[in-house]
Amino acid sequence: MPLDVGIVGLPGAGKTTLFTALTGISATAYGQEHVGIAPIPDERLDPIAAVESSAKTTPATIRLVDPPGLSAPVLGELRKADALLAVLRNFGPEADTAHDLESIQLELVVADRDHVEKRLERVRSQAKSGDPRLRDEVAELERVLAHVEGGHPLRTHERPLPQELHPLTTKPLVQVVNGGDGGFDLALEAELAELSSEEAAEFRDGPSGFENVLSSLFDTAGLLTFFTGGDKETRAWTLRQGSTALDAAASIHTDIAHGFIRCEVIAWRDLVEAGSRAEAARRGQQRLEGKDYVVADGDILNIRFNV
Repeated sequence: MPLDVGIVGLPGAGKTTLFTALTGISATAYGQEHVGIAPIPDERLDPIAAVESSAKTTPATIRLVDPPGLSAPVLGELRKADALLAVLRNFGPEADTAHDLESIQLELVVADRDHVEKRLERVRSQAKSGDPRLRDEVAELERVLAHVEGGHPLRTHERPLPQELHPLTTKPLVQVVNGGDGGFDLALEAELAELSSEEAAEFRDGPSGFENVLSSLFDTAGLLTFFTGGDKETRAWTLRQGSTALDAAASIHTDIAHGFIRCEVIAWRDLVEAGSRAEAARRGQQRLEGKDYVVADGDILNIRFNV
């Protein structure tokens, strides 16, 4: 499954332009939600594919959601997102990225407050049955509501949050500055998204800044990339840091996880430097691991399983 990412920003900041720049989809419909898939550039794919003699490469992807505005109901559509991209305007008169970020964060707090209020109203009604677990949840939700009513994000709430909440203010938030010194020219990037990577590179002073955006997104969201390789395809996959080989198998296909036997593991750089799996094995760089092995960023996994 791709990483789910929501884009937030004040009107005119350029969040739909960012959506176009990342997905290559020209989103012209104003006031509507835009959804698209963006590939995650990874310079490790081609060297791995060359060693594996793969017919094609497939990068990991993110699923981007660009909602129309910052109202609480609209933001509610982002509760299942893994992370948020906040677009900040740094062009034109009175540009103030710090103020814009504060405004976005306040809108997220307000949306969480409305969500907690609705949850509390529903659970209070259910708690009339006398269920002690529901009464406990009412008490906890009242504490959570007091916290957000004070203008505080729920990431600073000291007690565990009810799992059903999916609060917006606990999600990783990566800032994307549009324009100005140190920012991105999102309008230019949206135009370059229509070109091939080789053609687009001719119009840039250096590497695409979006690789840095996506790298920051991975770091902030606590993600890593692992690879699978063979003669048909070399593919990148996303995984939570701290996940096991069994989790990696499940992210590929549930049948692979159910029939998991063992996993052959080699670091991508070791494979590339060795030039072949056989040479890497001869050097002792390929090893067998069980389902509890904690996957590292850049691991190449060959999972053995029974159907």
